[in-house]
Amino acid sequence: MAQHSDIIARALARLLTPLVRILLRYGVPYGAFSDLLRQVYVTVAERDFTVPGRKQTTSRIAVLTGLNRKEVARLRRLPEDSPDSLDERYNRAARVISGWLRDPDFHDANGEPADLQPDAEYGFAGLVQRYSGDMTVRAIHDELARVGAIVTTDDGRVHLARHGYIPAQDVTEKLRILGTDTRDLIETIEHNLENEPEQARFQRKVCYDNIPEEYAEAFRALAARRSQELLEEFDRWLDECDREGPSRALGSGRVRLGLGIHQIEERRGPAAGQDAKEKSP
Repeated sequence: MAQHSDIIARALARLLTPLVRILLRYGVPYGAFSDLLRQVYVTVAERDFTVPGRKQTTSRIAVLTGLNRKEVARLRRLPEDSPDSLDERYNRAARVISGWLRDPDFHDANGEPADLQPDAEYGFAGLVQRYSGDMTVRAIHDELARVGAIVTTDDGRVHLARHGYIPAQDVTEKLRILGTDTRDLIETIEHNLENEPEQARFQRKVCYDNIPEEYAEAFRALAARRSQELLEEFDRWLDECDREGPSRALGSGRVRLGLGIHQIEERRGPAAGQDAKEKSP
């Protein structure tokens, strides 16, 4: 691995640059980040780098991580964080929105998501009971209202305001999603590094770096519209295969499957190779 150290260092610098911007913006100093990083090193070494048939030891973790034995022993004694409920809450709320978008029982005469009576069988309560698993109607209503996905109309119906579970105004929730979504991308990259091409997970992007700024808004709208269409198609397929979906799919094991899409947009400075006063589209 020594021959890869320089490449890894440069990749880490790129990866950490936007993360450090976030940390500084929200007042997280280097010392706090360093403390957390040490604990993550110990946790990962203990969980994922065991020798088959042998118990992981403080000495081996110290060798793997480069930390001294005293520090490793201290970090191993710290209580583990309680599981974050974000994934569960996200999945349940997103499932309700997806059902609303595709299930004709909850559509209007034009085939669009209807404004729903709160308690009717084919109203919001029925929608939640069909798609949220074991979460209560009140819990789902409060969560979707909190992130601005639903609003109450003047006549008391529940209106779908957004076609996705997006915590637009909640900075705390956005910061939690920083952890889950970034983790998913890096775990896909890790898998592809460690496996042959035929076992690779899909990982692609399209990006041009000399686009006039006037095109950015049009691309933003195109990317949002087409990506939402694609995600809704995959959502329908996955719902048919899910044990908690309407089909109550049967099978062995348990796999978390999905696809993430994000837009790329970065200001790169003066135009290259083009007249800066060129006509906009």
